[in-house]
Amino acid sequence: MSEEFNIQDELNKLPNAPGVYIMHDKHDEIIYVGKAINLHNRVRSYFRKNVGRGPWIDRMVSLIAYFEYIITDSELEALVLENNLIKEHHPKYNTMLMDDKTYPYIKMTMGEDYPRVLFSRQMKKDKSRYFGPYTSATAVKETIELINKLYMLRTCNTQVEYGKKTNERPCLNYHIGQCLAPCSGNVSQDEYMEHVNKAYQFLSGNYSEIMHSLEEQMMSASENMDFEKAAYFRDLQNSVRQVAQKQKITDTDGEDRDILALYHIDRDAVVQVFFIRGGKMIGREHFFLKTAEESTDAEILSDFIKQYYAGTPYLPKELLLQTQVEDAELIEDWLSSKRGQRTYLTVPKIGQKNKLVELAKENAKSVLERDKDRIKREEGRTIGAVKEIGELIGLRDIQRMEAFDISNISGFENVGSMVVFEAGKPKRSDYRKFKIRTVAGPDDYACMKEVLTRRFTHGMDELKELEKQGKSKEYGSFTKFPDLLLMDGGRGQVNIALQVLEELGLDIPVCGMVKDDNHRTRGLYHNNEEIPINRNSEGFKLITRIQDEAHRFAITFHRNLRSKDQVHSVLDDIPGVGPGRRKILMKHFDSIEDIKNASLEELEAIDDMPKRVAKEIYDFFRKEE
Repeated sequence: MSEEFNIQDELNKLPNAPGVYIMHDKHDEIIYVGKAINLHNRVRSYFRKNVGRGPWIDRMVSLIAYFEYIITDSELEALVLENNLIKEHHPKYNTMLMDDKTYPYIKMTMGEDYPRVLFSRQMKKDKSRYFGPYTSATAVKETIELINKLYMLRTCNTQVEYGKKTNERPCLNYHIGQCLAPCSGNVSQDEYMEHVNKAYQFLSGNYSEIMHSLEEQMMSASENMDFEKAAYFRDLQNSVRQVAQKQKITDTDGEDRDILALYHIDRDAVVQVFFIRGGKMIGREHFFLKTAEESTDAEILSDFIKQYYAGTPYLPKELLLQTQVEDAELIEDWLSSKRGQRTYLTVPKIGQKNKLVELAKENAKSVLERDKDRIKREEGRTIGAVKEIGELIGLRDIQRMEAFDISNISGFENVGSMVVFEAGKPKRSDYRKFKIRTVAGPDDYACMKEVLTRRFTHGMDELKELEKQGKSKEYGSFTKFPDLLLMDGGRGQVNIALQVLEELGLDIPVCGMVKDDNHRTRGLYHNNEEIPINRNSEGFKLITRIQDEAHRFAITFHRNLRSKDQVHSVLDDIPGVGPGRRKILMKHFDSIEDIKNASLEELEAIDDMPKRVAKEIYDFFRKEE
């Protein structure tokens, strides 16, 4: 990303609009998230010289390789989104700003016979409905007070049950017109629930009915010369207008959903995806597409859903779409079978969900209009680079390339990575991770054989299953095979790949990416010969990017596993060996292989190693053999 991203050019394209900006380093890591009432002014300010920002911010700016941004409708929405993204990604340079602050919600206790409207700092999985989060606790309290004035809902902690009279005499709130007093039986449950439903509509953003009612009451009081009462209704109207500046960045029912919208000009299109997890927007991605002549929005979106969700490992409960797509029922069935639970395609027409879709469309439009020229320049370079690689090894029409890498640390399980490049650009939705199952200790060749075997066997099995169901191969996760297989190494790795393909009866060209003694790419290995490549060519740069991306993806996967204490050592499978004894073994021996080859006497001689456990270790590796 950073090689093609010209920061100065992108600064000139920033919109004069509120939003959130996201700073990335050269490794694609998010290092800072901020909000702005004017993205154009705020983001540009980071790149001005001699503005006295301090060494901390100067250091952060020096690491920025590229940035992205999300347009919002207001600074308030930007603030909530900024908070969500910081808590999701924990950027290094937001550390000084991060705390355990939780934004408040308005809670409607729908699980009670006579629901209340309450202040809450948490959103729980209960029968209540939540609205927010809001950026000000004071604003939440004022909103709750307004709702109780408008709809006279109870505020007490008294447990009021349907059909039961709790109090003989209602409290003061009833006498001042701010409670219907269901505790005293002064209102039926049906009538009370009518008020609850009106309050629910108000919190959902439907203000027109109450504004119209307050206007009528104000005019009636004014005509009757009751100016004090008219002023009261006027003040209520003003309060409603203030509350009406609602936030739509958070979808507060707590569900997981993706929001998809697109914008296209001629044959160029951008699809914007917003990710809502646990009711909060935690991120977004945009995707550039080259469409057929006269393609409709419905056709583009349908094709995108099939391609994108064939590759993504996680599916939410609902996709909110800009427009109805072709074969919607069939796509729903396919997504549901992949997810294991029902997934819905929804096209919202009104309300909060529709506003989220409109916001996604606005961001898609911004991306396409801003980046159209750069996309065409990049396309020319990347397609030219792919063509150059094809000419070097004698292949034509290369579209899809897959590259693999292995990562391990002695004693810990091996992992493999698969990255995919289409038309010279990474297709991250098709990336795959593999936890090695059959190899103990560092053996890259054996690990690579397992990864390749699993990758292609899975794809072949999916193809057979889809054929039985009469479905296209586009509906599979592993069914799209590469035009070229790229191995991170020379003859050894290439021969492993060729062996796997031969055993599976597949005919896919294989090419090795050979490195010199300084671990820099020096050429390609194909058909038993090493082919030199011009270091200044676009083909060489693309090979290097692919190699680096495969390595980065594998290392990141392994690091994440370790950081989450999910790494599994072969030693953990031995009875009596826990984390403590595993450390003792790894300190005493240099590698798993040394432990495996150790005699029983050597194992028993280790300090703090019981003879029973030493015997278990010795027998474990002999049984494995």
